[in-house]
Amino acid sequence: MSSGHGSSPLPQSSGGGGTEDGLFRKPRDPSTASRHYRTPRSLPDVCPKEPTADRRGLCDGPSVVADQHRWTVYNSKVNLPAALNDPRLAKRESDFFTKTWGLDFTETEVMPSFYLPNITREHFSSYLHETAQREKIHERCKSICSNKDNLLVPTITNNYDKARPELEQVPKIFMKPEFVLNDPATFNAVLPWSHFSVAGGKNSRDVASSRLLQEKLSHYLDVVEVSIARQISLRSEAFFHAMSSQHELQDRLRETADAVAKLRARTAAINRVICRGPLRALRDALTYNNCIKLHNKLKLMAAVHQTQPTVQLLLSTSEFVGALELIATTKEVLQQELQGIHSFRHLGSQLCEMELLIDKMMAADFSTYAKSDFNRPFEEDSPVLEKVTKLSAVSGKDRLQSLVFGLLRQRKLDFLDIYSEEMMHAAKNIVRQCVLKSLSQINEIDSNTIKLHEQMRSMTFNQWFDLLMDIFEQFISFVKRIKATLSVIRNVVLEILDSSQRSRQAEVMSATNPSDSRGNEDEEEGSGGPGLRSGEAELAYLTHEGLFISDALNEAEQRSGATAQSQSRAQMQLEACGSDSASATTESSSSKEHNSNTTSSLTIGGAAAISEDVMPSDLELGRVANNIQELLYTASDVSHDRCVKVLMSRAKDGSLERLSSSEFVCLSQAVEAFVKDTEDLCGRRSVSLRGALQSQANRFVQRFHEERKTKLGLLLDTERWKQADVPAEFQDLVDSIADGRITLPERKPTGFEDRKPSEFLCVDGQKYAVVGTVLLLIRMFLEYCQCVNDIPSITTDILTRLADLVKHFNSRSCQLVLGAGALQVVGLKTITTRNLALVSRCLQLVVHYIPVIRAHFETRLQPKQYNILRHFDHITKDYNDHIAEISAKLVAIMDNMFAKTVSKYEVKAPMPSTSLRNVCKQMAKMHEAIYELLPEEQTQMLFLRINASFKMHLKRQLARLGVINDGGPQNGLVMVDVAFYTGNVQALRSLEQLDLNMPEIWEQKR
Repeated sequence: MSSGHGSSPLPQSSGGGGTEDGLFRKPRDPSTASRHYRTPRSLPDVCPKEPTADRRGLCDGPSVVADQHRWTVYNSKVNLPAALNDPRLAKRESDFFTKTWGLDFTETEVMPSFYLPNITREHFSSYLHETAQREKIHERCKSICSNKDNLLVPTITNNYDKARPELEQVPKIFMKPEFVLNDPATFNAVLPWSHFSVAGGKNSRDVASSRLLQEKLSHYLDVVEVSIARQISLRSEAFFHAMSSQHELQDRLRETADAVAKLRARTAAINRVICRGPLRALRDALTYNNCIKLHNKLKLMAAVHQTQPTVQLLLSTSEFVGALELIATTKEVLQQELQGIHSFRHLGSQLCEMELLIDKMMAADFSTYAKSDFNRPFEEDSPVLEKVTKLSAVSGKDRLQSLVFGLLRQRKLDFLDIYSEEMMHAAKNIVRQCVLKSLSQINEIDSNTIKLHEQMRSMTFNQWFDLLMDIFEQFISFVKRIKATLSVIRNVVLEILDSSQRSRQAEVMSATNPSDSRGNEDEEEGSGGPGLRSGEAELAYLTHEGLFISDALNEAEQRSGATAQSQSRAQMQLEACGSDSASATTESSSSKEHNSNTTSSLTIGGAAAISEDVMPSDLELGRVANNIQELLYTASDVSHDRCVKVLMSRAKDGSLERLSSSEFVCLSQAVEAFVKDTEDLCGRRSVSLRGALQSQANRFVQRFHEERKTKLGLLLDTERWKQADVPAEFQDLVDSIADGRITLPERKPTGFEDRKPSEFLCVDGQKYAVVGTVLLLIRMFLEYCQCVNDIPSITTDILTRLADLVKHFNSRSCQLVLGAGALQVVGLKTITTRNLALVSRCLQLVVHYIPVIRAHFETRLQPKQYNILRHFDHITKDYNDHIAEISAKLVAIMDNMFAKTVSKYEVKAPMPSTSLRNVCKQMAKMHEAIYELLPEEQTQMLFLRINASFKMHLKRQLARLGVINDGGPQNGLVMVDVAFYTGNVQALRSLEQLDLNMPEIWEQKR
């Protein structure tokens, strides 16, 4: 189908609106000709242009009023059948649609449109009812016209057949389509000039020829005209009908043109009166909005222009977080709001360089802070550095928080390594300063001749111990200061973690409760929230290309709301920074206030102001928190390592091994107190110092044990195994043990109390006759127990050494007494029964204290170390065996005497016999020797065993003599001796009730 401009013009008479070329021309108003008829322009884009501040921006789209005489893309038509049946193609394309849109295009079922009604025949019922009468008339006229045509066809055919012979008279050349007289050949064929004379003269023959030719051509013309007249006469009715229809059509066209002219005039008036003013208002509103946007852009550019001076001002006050936030905001504004601004083309790279510079400044500033914190005296009360410099108005805590915020924001998570290095240097300086301070107070040591560690070894123990205590005190303050600093850093990290978690919870809540957020948006809109300004709705309507106006309004509102929000946010931040910098550069007092306000805003609560996308993740922050705790552990370990060096430099020449017990106990207690304090501060036990002390303690225990073992051996080698008097202090020592105080009593001044020594040692109501070595052995027991109380770490070693000491006493006493070694060592003439009884009693005293010692050590051991207590069980068994051997030795002595004496026994007068008199005499001596040494129960048990031995020998002798219990004279003599023996034995003290059972001397009758 052709366009409107492609239609052919209608012929028109010269009068009215006609022209000389016979074409109809619409009459135009000269005054509006320039306004309505414009020069041809290029076709507009398919999509209307976006409205701008140009006044003619609204006219770029199609307009019924302005574009009525201009061809636009909307005037084009599409003839789908013509496109499908293109005659230029060899054959019809069967894949016209599927080759572009896929094989499923023709098979896809198209859903009916929801916006088109379902048309049925009932919708056309009214139209059919109105046109039914006219349709009947049309059909009737159609039948009549068809009959006339059928009648005219044979008539026209007959007339044509009759005229054919006449037309055949006319030469064929006149009937050819290419008949043109301009062609010489055709001209010569029609006008044969050969019939005329060449000379050009007019003779009679030429005149006759030309006249004949003229008549012939006139005849041809008449034949053709007659034929044409005949044909016109046959179609005259149709011709005149067409002419009348043409005149009627021209009249209607003239009326239509008049109506269109009036309509256009009215439309132009409507455009002038109604539309032009509102459109101008819309253009003015759009221009106003563009001016506002331009003003905002200029203010934004002015604020961005102040970024560099503001950053420099913030850096001068160490406000790194504020400077980084300002740089990040400026970058965001440059990328989103001010992208493409030529004057800011280098600002992005400059901000990146400033950010790298800030990173270096923060690292250097953090290192400076750490050095200042460690170099200040530890005697200060504040654990956190209060003032970094004298000129700084910002507190050290706020500065530290600002530094940590900035380092975390830049993901410089290795800043703790800087603090760790400074901590190592500070720990070394602490020891050196303490040593130099102590050496400066000692005049006996020349600091110019020997090295520092040699000077430390030249100190006396008291001087060195005071130095060690000073070092311990300094390191405790050192760890406290580190803990306080790390607590500030940890609080910053935890605050950032808490802020990120709260933001995520808020996002989750907003995602799970979208109705609440929509309700809030509705409230904002109802309360005058962000919406479309006046005129923006109309502008959106004019520029929207979609199907629905609601889509245009929603899109415009979203664009305006998002743009306004982003611009206002960036504008507020940058304007605030710009105003702060301007005020700070004009007045120094206002800059100080700004710095203090900025600093206070960057405290713990300022963590929420830092954007989460630039902060480390929760996993990274968790690692930083763990590293902080590990750094605190490292501080404790470093303190212990430096103290170990001090301890080992003193122990290098064996000075610590030569310490007395009290001195080593003081050293051990000081180290244990230091270890406990650091453990309470850090929450973890460091083992280096305790291990060093343990190694020294093992050497001390070895020397301690060797001294006492050697001393015990010397005492045993000089012991004459006689009962010794018990001084009052030893009795008090035993009494304190009975009261549960297993410690060495304090030494009382000389002459404080003058008490005489006693013969026996009273223990739990029993009297023990002891030698002097056992008294010193008991004191040694308490010394070992006191070491365990003072140095718990050497419990197992002390227990093993104490067991060895007790075994040594048992074995050596056995060698000296039972083995008769004292005869050669001390020079005793013989080992008497009194010596044996005294040793037995001493051994019993040691056995009495073994459970007490065992219980004391058991409270100091861990449950998994209880197996070491089996040494006391073995020792108790060995002591009991030794005591039994001594008892057996006493019985054996009497047994040998019985064997010699009873073998000479004879049953004859006088009575009592000499043998029994000697037996009773020896038993009385035995009783006299052991009665005061052994308790009554042991004495009775011993004499029962001696009596059994006597009965056995007497029974054998009577059997050899053949004396039986028959009541004869010999039996009577024996009974007299037995009565004498029984009377003498029972006359001894504590043996009155002893059952001797003497009838066992007689053989039983079978």
